Amino acid sequence: MQSAIDFLSQKDKIFKDIIDMYGLPVIPSRPQGFETLVLLILEQQVSIDSAKATFLRMRTSVSVIEPSALIHLTEEEFRVFGVSRQKAKYIKCLSEAILEKQLDLASLVAKSSQQVREELIKIKGIGNWTIDVYLMFSLQSPDVIPFGDVAIVNTIKELLEIHDKQEMEVYAQNWAPHRTLASFLLWHYYLKKRGRKITYQY
Repeated sequence: MQSAIDFLSQKDKIFKDIIDMYGLPVIPSRPQGFETLVLLILEQQVSIDSAKATFLRMRTSVSVIEPSALIHLTEEEFRVFGVSRQKAKYIKCLSEAILEKQLDLASLVAKSSQQVREELIKIKGIGNWTIDVYLMFSLQSPDVIPFGDVAIVNTIKELLEIHDKQEMEVYAQNWAPHRTLASFLLWHYYLKKRGRKITYQY
């Protein structure tokens, strides 16, 4: 990790400034597999704390978050947990893909980031943000930056005064092959500056 920190600090002053101001981030991780993907679906466009509360209500009720348990839940049962109709549909699509062996989550760890993206993007409701976060947190892919994340985009706007997303993507190529660590540093800055703390465990 130190070599990656040195690389980024030399490539771009903003990373040295972030570390000088707020220290190093704790690099979070999440388990590989179905539970994490369900949680990421719940986290789409809502706060992590809100999604976690919904996830825990669901897990308390069904005991085990697995495809065979969720595929049979009704829309009303999902609603009781706080899951929207749309996200319930996404969770069922993911469950179905696994049960019908169209998707083997255990095999993803041995595949490239691009191969993982190509497999997961086929599932309705799993877009690039969800895939990026799964790659970063669960598969520890070293060179991912989620441009679908509001905090990442806003921090780049603030620190680099780049406002066009395509320009951001081009600029961030300078941070390869350590764009995942760059992302964690940008999140770290965003949260510390706002006095916020996020716990990713569930």
